[in-house]
Amino acid sequence: MAKKKLRVGILFGGRSGEHEVSLRSARSILKAIDRKKYDVVELGISAEGRWLQGGKAQALLGEGATAGVGEAGVSIVSAAAAPGSGTGLDVVFPVLHGTFGEDGTVQGLFELADIAYVGSGVLGSAAAMDKDAMKRMFVAAGLPLTPHVTLLRSEWRADAKKATRVIEKALKYPVFVKPANLGSSVGISKVKVRAELAAAMDLAASFDRKIVIEQGVGGPGVKPRELEVAVLGNDSPEASVVGEIVPAKEFYDYEAKYELSGPDESVCILPAKLSKADEKKIRAMAVAAFKACDCAGLARVDFLMAPAAKGKPAEIVLNEVNTMPGFTSISMYPKLWAASRLPYGKLIDRLIELAMERHEEKMETSFSR
Repeated sequence: MAKKKLRVGILFGGRSGEHEVSLRSARSILKAIDRKKYDVVELGISAEGRWLQGGKAQALLGEGATAGVGEAGVSIVSAAAAPGSGTGLDVVFPVLHGTFGEDGTVQGLFELADIAYVGSGVLGSAAAMDKDAMKRMFVAAGLPLTPHVTLLRSEWRADAKKATRVIEKALKYPVFVKPANLGSSVGISKVKVRAELAAAMDLAASFDRKIVIEQGVGGPGVKPRELEVAVLGNDSPEASVVGEIVPAKEFYDYEAKYELSGPDESVCILPAKLSKADEKKIRAMAVAAFKACDCAGLARVDFLMAPAAKGKPAEIVLNEVNTMPGFTSISMYPKLWAASRLPYGKLIDRLIELAMERHEEKMETSFSR
């Protein structure tokens, strides 16, 4: 008897500023996923927050979509009604980046529906999405960070001069100003002098109520190396080789990640040129950061490395954890695993396996007396 195919829902789009990035990731997954192993169902969320199925979900993908693939009429609601049945979904791959997808909100929906899903749970997703909460977890785990300050949008708007004094007392320029809850470098600014601070704070405040201000690694005039590690697993995660991004711009912002091409595009170095000791240290830190945030399935962990000063080792600090990184075939997360001898299609298989394993493990938990 032929083994029953798993019915996999690929969920994409969403209301965040990373809507287009999600569509790109979903197109790549839909193109690469093994149709002999899985019945694939497209589930879209429009930029306005409307949930779409079947042809409407496929239309959201636009050019390059796999029109006609998957079955219409299947939703998270039907999956909740009959998880694991012939009409519901066995597992969901939420290819949602940023707010309302990577922050624990949709993960809570999956938990209520009692359905397996790829990636971190509610806590891991929410903690890694909130850069302030994430840094608190890193500190508790004894992991190295650059100095930072967190301010509320209301504090900045109530008294910008006081907020500026708080920032300048704790940090030295240059600083990076970021919305606490967003990804893909949306809303981030590098501030070299006080005159640039207000515009950066206003921009970050337009994206979130919490603003994180970080001191630049290495100090004025230093351009730290931007290093990334892919982590894969549940309770016993593994780290990929270390990769390096050489940004086309001053830092790896949204434009440098997704919009520049040809001779102007950012350069990816795989593996990064590091000493064996530094590579081992960074990979261990990536796994520790993954565990500190209670992540599961997958995450990309980003680092900054300043050149070694005289008589001192290079400064290596954690930047952030991304629980649902870009997933196109040329995104860093799949490329890091490809460089670690796990190709794109097999990576998708492994992530689905991890989602099913985690859901089965959850079934061992008692929820009543």
